Amino acid sequence: MKKKNAPKGERAGRSLFLPLLAVLAALAFFFGAGEAQAQRRRVILKIASVAPEATPYGEALNRMSNEWRRITNGEVELRIYHNGILGQEEDLLRKLRLNEIQGAVLTSFGLNLITPEILTLSCPFFIRDDGELAYVLENIKTDLEARIEEQGFRCLAWANAGWIRIFSRRPVFVPDDLKRQKVASDPSELRLLQVFKTMGYQVVPLGQNDLMMGLSSGMIDALYSSPIAVGGLQLFAVARNMATINIAPFMGGIVLNRQAWRQIPEQYREALIRVNRQIEQSMSDSILRLESDALEAMVQHGLVINRLSPEQDQLWYDDVTAALPSLIGQTFDRDTLNRVDALLRGYRSRGQ
Repeated sequence: MKKKNAPKGERAGRSLFLPLLAVLAALAFFFGAGEAQAQRRRVILKIASVAPEATPYGEALNRMSNEWRRITNGEVELRIYHNGILGQEEDLLRKLRLNEIQGAVLTSFGLNLITPEILTLSCPFFIRDDGELAYVLENIKTDLEARIEEQGFRCLAWANAGWIRIFSRRPVFVPDDLKRQKVASDPSELRLLQVFKTMGYQVVPLGQNDLMMGLSSGMIDALYSSPIAVGGLQLFAVARNMATINIAPFMGGIVLNRQAWRQIPEQYREALIRVNRQIEQSMSDSILRLESDALEAMVQHGLVINRLSPEQDQLWYDDVTAALPSLIGQTFDRDTLNRVDALLRGYRSRGQ
């Protein structure tokens, strides 16, 4: 039986439909491949912090996550772990080295574990105020960052996290006042603990979580810490005196490991560095405001500020100067300390 030909209109419809199918198939392949390529190209970095989210550090990390997503059009995604849920600083540094996480917020204690030159900034009574710290960092920050890079890390932002101060049961004005009291020192920072022992203080190794127990039981009479930490832990309820002298700046930074930095597409790196410098300044400003607010609140609740005279300040400076020869090369890097010392002498000679 003779097969009937399809109507002319149907044949025309098929001739249009088949090319359309081919176009749709090509588009599906194109967009599917593009989406798969985007998925492969996306860089996901885990960044951890021991600080609570509702702090300048937490705010800085959240802002950094948003800015990096914007700048890279979503190609770099930061997953932030606040509140110490991935461990303390030593844990974070170990995980950074193993690439279990790619970034972390570290204080000067954690940064010192990467490169010991940074500990020089924490030498007691060496750098005395914000002006001196800014001047020193302006001159040595690039070199410190290079040392950090030599150890396999990239410093994305620095922050001045305030100043370490002396809090005590009884008023402290001169070194002998503190030497008569038992002073808590973080056992994880053995080199700083040794510094205070060398200077003649009665040092008791005690972790942060045990400070209130130590003060209440009489195990310790004094401690050195940042006002923010003392306010947060309510330690001023027992250690009701604070001397105005600054012991040392409390530095912090955000670091990535080398593998993570190399994963970031090169065309975005310069813009990411620029935005992180903005975040760096904003974070430092926020921390200093928080420190000021913490001090004001503690004073309202009974903290006594013991204001030292210039002559009393000088006794502390003389005390550390006498101890430095035995600490250089053992606790503090000789070259870095000599360089910082020269910078400070020049800064002070100009009356700045």
